Amino acid sequence: MEELKKHLLLHDRDELHFSEIVNILKQYDEEKFSKAIKLIPKDILGDVALELPDRYFDDMVESLDIKDLAQAVKELESDDQTDFMQELQEHNENIASEVFRRLDKDDQKDIRKLQSYEENQAGAYMQIELFSALENEIVNDAIKRFSKLKKSNELENVHNLFITKDDSTLLYNIDLDDLLTFNFDKSFKDNIEESDENYTPITAYDTDDIKDVVNWVKEYDLFVIPIISKNNRLLGRITSDDIHDIISEQATEQIYNLAGLKDDIEEDEEIVKATKQRASWLGINLITAIFASLIIGLFSDTLNNMVALAILMPIVASMGGNAGTQTLTVVVRQLTLKDISPSDAKRIIIKEVSISLLNGFLFAIIIGAIATVWFGIENLGFVIALSMIINLLMAGFFGATIPLLLEKMHVDPAIGSTVILTTVTDVVGFFSFLGLATIILL
Repeated sequence: MEELKKHLLLHDRDELHFSEIVNILKQYDEEKFSKAIKLIPKDILGDVALELPDRYFDDMVESLDIKDLAQAVKELESDDQTDFMQELQEHNENIASEVFRRLDKDDQKDIRKLQSYEENQAGAYMQIELFSALENEIVNDAIKRFSKLKKSNELENVHNLFITKDDSTLLYNIDLDDLLTFNFDKSFKDNIEESDENYTPITAYDTDDIKDVVNWVKEYDLFVIPIISKNNRLLGRITSDDIHDIISEQATEQIYNLAGLKDDIEEDEEIVKATKQRASWLGINLITAIFASLIIGLFSDTLNNMVALAILMPIVASMGGNAGTQTLTVVVRQLTLKDISPSDAKRIIIKEVSISLLNGFLFAIIIGAIATVWFGIENLGFVIALSMIINLLMAGFFGATIPLLLEKMHVDPAIGSTVILTTVTDVVGFFSFLGLATIILL
């Protein structure tokens, strides 16, 4: 804890950054953490709490009183306030209600508004705080107003100025560096009419899917995207730092989904919940494994007559599984990034099947030669080589088509794809290898 005290003493309050404090706090055990969290300045406490892994949040709440928690929330921007209150409600609804009661009326209104959106809607992620000016306002007056707001810490991360009508209808979006080229003695409307630049904003509706908004920000390389209502009223903004957080969350969610897991449960400390979730998917895997074993059982006589088949059999299934996983990972990621359009499906399938088929021929030659030298059985190398080609071909085909079909059905392609693919490659691998061995070798 001395390291934290030293860090707080050596840095001016304006120079403190919550990420540095978070790195120090994560080194402490539960007892030291409970003492250290009380030393954090209240104006950055909320940022620290949201940056910490979820497992620390409960300890933080238990270590602080209602007054400190309420002050921490007041210092946050509206989107972060909503996130903080959501986590607080999940921890203890009574504490969350008491903290909410102590907030300003405006803060309460903003939180209620953001909480009214669905989890996947852009409005749930926007900041209410933004800087805008009326089209007939003199530029110099707007700059003075902005300076006052900035000095009072009511605004941060401002990159753009939104120009609206009197009824808040969004008209233009001006970068601050472009603003420097304006005639400060004229109105925004006059400056824009005299300029050759296009200030028409790229916008998102508050009900748009947040995944689409993320893709627009990346596609147009935006620092901020204004969020508007269906009647074009300016409601808020989503900034690039929030987009980065969303991308990180989506990537984490996708990785967990590929393993049949949910990120919110895995990041929780409740062992029973995580056990139940994993057990459900392991149960599905058990059923698919039994199905694959039944295929093996169909060829029990073949295996009894040639032990070498039992030794080589896992190689075919394993190679097919790994090849399919490679294809699956590439296609799922490209679907997430919107790099694949509906018309691209045929091209993707042909590409992935071609890659798998080429690898199939390569490793068929290698394993065929190894099997021939290893066991010295006539035609055994040919059987496993042919089976390897068939299984890698199927792995490439199904690794590409499964996520594409799920996407067309409006199902997250990361969920369940791995289980389906593993079943296919195991069944095809075992059936092709043992079936060919029965026909050719016996």
